[in-house]
Amino acid sequence: MIGVCSLENALIKAHDHGLDLVEISPNASPPVCKLMDFGKFKYESKKKAQDAKKKQRVVVTKEIKLRPNIGENDFQVKLKSINKFIEELDKVKITVKFKGREITHHELGMNLLHRVLEITKEYTKVEIEPRFEGKQLLMQIAPK
Repeated sequence: MIGVCSLENALIKAHDHGLDLVEISPNASPPVCKLMDFGKFKYESKKKAQDAKKKQRVVVTKEIKLRPNIGENDFQVKLKSINKFIEELDKVKITVKFKGREITHHELGMNLLHRVLEITKEYTKVEIEPRFEGKQLLMQIAPK
């Protein structure tokens, strides 16, 4: 801590110690500067940025496609996949696809989605409520 000094004195002190004068806070009154090795400072800040990037996680949306007349065993297999995706902290988009005249029984698809919600309600939350898009019924869930 040198305190408040003129620019010339600060530059002379930096040169005497073989360091650089680095402006830390230019908006302060007076501006705050530090005597340091600027190359080392850049290297350390780059390393910190790389470590932060390593720890960052990209959220991926996985999709599970169902049919309204799905068999019980097939439903259990799809449910296992949903659980695996949620454990990996991914979002899951569940699609119930209707073909032909199945669309007249859209309550089957709604019941299917509500059944998935009932089973997974302890560890998931609904991001997009069940809604129709053409001949598909969509819903998106995410981990709590």
